[in-house]
Amino acid sequence: MSGVKKIADAVVHRIGQVLIGKEEPIRLALACLFARGHLLIEDLPGMGKTTLARALAGVLGLEYTRIQFTSDLLPADIVGVSVYDRNNGGFEFHPGPLFSQVVLADEINRTTPKTQSALLEAMAEGQVSVEGETRALPSPFFVIATQNPVSQSGTFPLPESQLDRFLMRISLGYPDPAAERELLAGVDPRVRLSRMKACMDQKLLCQIQQKVTEVQASDSVVDYLQELVQQTRSMPDIEHGISPRGSMALLQCARACALMDGRRYVIPEDIQTCFIPVCNHRLRGTASEQEVVSLLRQVLDTVDIL
Repeated sequence: MSGVKKIADAVVHRIGQVLIGKEEPIRLALACLFARGHLLIEDLPGMGKTTLARALAGVLGLEYTRIQFTSDLLPADIVGVSVYDRNNGGFEFHPGPLFSQVVLADEINRTTPKTQSALLEAMAEGQVSVEGETRALPSPFFVIATQNPVSQSGTFPLPESQLDRFLMRISLGYPDPAAERELLAGVDPRVRLSRMKACMDQKLLCQIQQKVTEVQASDSVVDYLQELVQQTRSMPDIEHGISPRGSMALLQCARACALMDGRRYVIPEDIQTCFIPVCNHRLRGTASEQEVVSLLRQVLDTVDIL
């Protein structure tokens, strides 16, 4: 387990040289990928969303593609199309950019719901259906999506079913003055990003993902998780609390955090670390996004560790 901690620390340090002062969201993003999840990064333009996504893809040592989502993007543009081949006298399928191990879906909420929904089967099943035929996507398969706040012009809210397919939703926020000063005085992050080398390969990544499933969670830790989840199902202004899928996602992310800290077991602090990033996009009700985060913090403050 200490070997995984060493690797995780090296990855966080390497990405931290590009995205200065953002160790916590970097660690959360890495835990999400170790837990075999898809990641949604939401923030204002210019905060480093795309930089973090590209850096994650780079350190994983996997094949990746970037799709710039726009209002005129069609499902066939990302999935692929069949083109008639006169030499063979039949149609030949040409895979779209979705057929990659890591897909950077940049500004995913600037495209229409029809195109957004084309990602749903891919994210849920690791496959796509094209013209009546099911085609498997590469393994491993990750979607790292970025989006701007829905309040900005030219955005389309993600369907609830697709939001639920993201294991985590994180944001970066403004850097503190010291980090911004270092950013202004140092090398352009784009230059550092172009020089970034992989810290692992596909084989090592698969080994780490398997180790995540082997991390143990005691009955008391599971009881604590269930109590947190139960609280979200009885909060005012929230119509639908965390689903069983959300509960499993929270436990899986907590296992990944424990492994990254060099432990074979989950502690309550692992649950607390993952609680808001895993749950903040899964609650449905009249509360705003800011109010949802505040409510989740209240749950963490009120539920005692068992």
